[in-house]
Amino acid sequence: MAKLGRPGMSNEMKADLWRRWKTGESISVISRGLGKPPGSVFTVLKHHGGIAPEPRKARGGSLVLAEREEISRGLHAGESYRAIAERLSRAVSTVSREVNRNGGRVRYRATTAQELASERARRPKPCLLARRPGLREKVVELLGQEWSPEQIVGHLRLHHDGDPEMRVSHETIYRSVYTTRWKVVPRVLSTRLRTGRPIRKHKRHTVKGQWRSQIVDARPIGQRPPGAEHRTELGHLEGDLVLGSANSQVATLVDRKSRFLTIVKPASRHTAVVVPALVEAYGRMDPRLHTTLTWDRGMELAAHKAFTAATGVAVFFADPRSPWQRGTNENTNKLLRQYLPKGTTLATFSQEDLDAIAAKLNNRPRKCLGFRTPAESVALTG
Repeated sequence: MAKLGRPGMSNEMKADLWRRWKTGESISVISRGLGKPPGSVFTVLKHHGGIAPEPRKARGGSLVLAEREEISRGLHAGESYRAIAERLSRAVSTVSREVNRNGGRVRYRATTAQELASERARRPKPCLLARRPGLREKVVELLGQEWSPEQIVGHLRLHHDGDPEMRVSHETIYRSVYTTRWKVVPRVLSTRLRTGRPIRKHKRHTVKGQWRSQIVDARPIGQRPPGAEHRTELGHLEGDLVLGSANSQVATLVDRKSRFLTIVKPASRHTAVVVPALVEAYGRMDPRLHTTLTWDRGMELAAHKAFTAATGVAVFFADPRSPWQRGTNENTNKLLRQYLPKGTTLATFSQEDLDAIAAKLNNRPRKCLGFRTPAESVALTG
């Protein structure tokens, strides 16, 4: 039976996923813990709006997995329904209905039957807004006006205090917005909330101290040589990834003194791909630009030691959430967007295309250089 999300997300893994989500782990951390892609984790979370579903409870007296496996073995051995029922101490009609409901004697499988029974056992009762059309209509109207659930609840308590049919909690509204299977509140209204999140963020959710924010032995930007800080020497570059649509990207390297730009085309954002691409680019660059490189905290340069070993270039990292510390690179990326607009699939550009774009910017006069071009600035520096 097909499972929610990508293939291989078992019920046990989903239970572990929700346990991790409720403890505050991020999607990336959960995906590493489960050994599944982040997209698989997000698919499961989104189906429930990021709100953990209530555990399913089978009705008393229902068949369990061990009994279904016994039925499957009996069918494979050619036993009659009566023989199987006697061994299980069940009514013959119970075994007959179970088999006929789940594919018949030839196609019956215990695990598939168990999953189907679990799905049928869900039977969620209609949520509050589904049971109260007048309340639902008012909530949808105010959500459309970009009111928060808390503001809606306060408004209803103030103006409909004597009407029990107009009482609702803000948590119920959030659940109705984010839980897609109910289809009570239009899903698009989640974009009208202040955060615009596609799923409900758990109150314990945090990325503080998690592996995704850490780079081993990262040298802080404060340890850069004075020549980098004061722009008195060539060779102190700032780098970053510029992202496009369809999971595409290019890397930009900008000299702090001359503003000379190099654009690199890595095949992915993984450090095992980005670092070799940068090493290859440095091999084509003017040797005078091989002094230091300053990057943000992106994990694409987690293998910075391998980069330094291959190029001899010392790598420094800006402080978290401090893009102004790499202002030269940030400004150049804005200029680059003239040729690589947001939403563009950057995979369609070859390295030759990117070199041509870099040449245009390197031969454009810059006010900060006294209206010399970056190329001229490099040529005039001894």
